[in-house]
Amino acid sequence: MRFRLSRTIPDTPWRASNTWSLTPVRFLILVIGLALFGIGDGLLVVAHLGNAPWTVLAQGLSLRTGIALGWWTFIISTIVLLIWIPLREKPGFGTIANIVLVAFFIQLTVDLLPTPTLLWEQLTLSTIGVLIVGAGSSLYLTCGLGPGPRDGLMTALHYRSGLPVGRVRLFIELIVLSMGWALGGRVGVGTFLFALFIGFSIAFWLEIVRRFTAH
Repeated sequence: MRFRLSRTIPDTPWRASNTWSLTPVRFLILVIGLALFGIGDGLLVVAHLGNAPWTVLAQGLSLRTGIALGWWTFIISTIVLLIWIPLREKPGFGTIANIVLVAFFIQLTVDLLPTPTLLWEQLTLSTIGVLIVGAGSSLYLTCGLGPGPRDGLMTALHYRSGLPVGRVRLFIELIVLSMGWALGGRVGVGTFLFALFIGFSIAFWLEIVRRFTAH
């Protein structure tokens, strides 16, 4: 049977009926997914081959305004959450957990792993990072407990437009990358690797989850 990328978020046995409906199994899957997401993002930082597109945007705005990178990251997240309102995307427990757990596991990964010195090692880390972020996204998004700010923008536009989820993510990342680059944010090979393939990675793992849970 020919493998196809998932076009949407599949229904799973652990999917919640509302964004605040927690069970032990659902909570465990959510935590595993967000941990993988944070570790994968941390690997991209450790690889040191360029910031992820959203960080490029925050850095570019920081350079233009003099406001710290961390503050711009927070401001951008807040703006994205406000964009959810007309798109009718709803936050939930997963939204809050995303903000806390992803940051924790990014920092843990950065603290534990040194930056490799060889280019092939850096490229390998970046590639693994993109794959792991996709795997983590596929698990936590199928919990139905609410996406993080950026993933929520992706899923909202996907449901409103009918376009495949991977394609929507690609468009978002390329737009954000272009804005950040124009503002002077640091771009590298890892940046383009993430922007071009994160949508593919998420769609790939969503299809794996769909097949695994299909009856």
